[in-house]
Amino acid sequence: MYEELAILAVYVFIYSIIAGRIERGFFSGPIVFVASGIIFGPLVLGLFDLQITTRELRILADLTLALVLFVDAANADLSTLKRHIKIPSRMLLIGLPGVILLGFGFAVLLFDGLSLFEAAILATMLAATDAALGKAVITNKSVPIHVREGLNAESGLNDGLCVPVLFVFIALAEGVNAHGSGMSLALTLVAEELGIGLLVGIGLSAIAAPLLKACWQRGWVTEVWVQVTIIALAIACFAVAQSMHGSGYIAAFTGGLLFGHLAKDSTHKLVLAAEGDAETLAMLTWLVFGAAVVGQFADLITWQVIGYSVLSLTLIRVMPIFLSLVGSGEPVASRLFLGWFGPRGLASIVFAIIVINKDLPGGKLMAMVVACTVILSLVAHGITARPLANWLVRKVGTTAEQD
Repeated sequence: MYEELAILAVYVFIYSIIAGRIERGFFSGPIVFVASGIIFGPLVLGLFDLQITTRELRILADLTLALVLFVDAANADLSTLKRHIKIPSRMLLIGLPGVILLGFGFAVLLFDGLSLFEAAILATMLAATDAALGKAVITNKSVPIHVREGLNAESGLNDGLCVPVLFVFIALAEGVNAHGSGMSLALTLVAEELGIGLLVGIGLSAIAAPLLKACWQRGWVTEVWVQVTIIALAIACFAVAQSMHGSGYIAAFTGGLLFGHLAKDSTHKLVLAAEGDAETLAMLTWLVFGAAVVGQFADLITWQVIGYSVLSLTLIRVMPIFLSLVGSGEPVASRLFLGWFGPRGLASIVFAIIVINKDLPGGKLMAMVVACTVILSLVAHGITARPLANWLVRKVGTTAEQD
């Protein structure tokens, strides 16, 4: 155990001191850590023999995602988001259902072993995008600000929107429909997940932000402990909502939005420690994913799995998002850019773990498709982030940055 910890600690230290240089190139942190997990894991060198359960991996991924969503939302520019709300709203209300529907159609065509409901589950798992993996684009100042904020809002909210849909399809796949018809069950779950998530996220941040400010003014908060407050608040938003059967992802994102709005100019300083912890947890999650998950399901890779993964990242994602933005005033280049940058990552992994724990007949196959798609996404979106950002600037300029 200590040998593995020593290797991990030394490796993380070495990466941390050259992270800035690596991230200026073509390879992102997640690519490096997944590849390292595969190399260090049982598939290659066997240095890491990680006996991690799906429950433990889900907890790690959930905590990581909660921090990432809260921090990204807190750093969002709400004034810009309000002026260009039609971009994320179209992507979520029109594009997201289109992605699920198109993904379902291709899953039915490619996987004979999946039932119709399992095909719908697979499409839903891969409809959620990852705010952490989109960071290279969202933080790139050369990309027009309304495009960045649109992507940030979409990736922050679509995880939570996909959760109730996923649970409906799982219930139908298991033959469980005791709460009424499929449509009424879906509407009930959506209302509960979104409503509770919104109330918890907004409620906790509305209390926490002024309370933190009052204690700071009285000198009750030290420089050390102020770094803990945001981490605790982000996890509280997520965990309270989840414990009340709401969407912890929605709670973390909306809580972060409100906190950033209330904290104003102090936001960056307050969330800096949480951002660092989120990066550390994310890298650990990717390394565990490479070592423990990829190796476990590697023997299930087929041409259908690879084919669906490629389609999921391209046609299945790009076409619905592109069409959802027709009439929005966005040029073709922006619509293509917004469609392409829908990286799959932590949310899809969490969804796959949920499905594996349900012991559905096609559970392992669906998990392999998710794992393959996430790996391809890490590489494809990581490598194309800077070149396509530069391409977008050449096509549409930076005038949108000023509106």
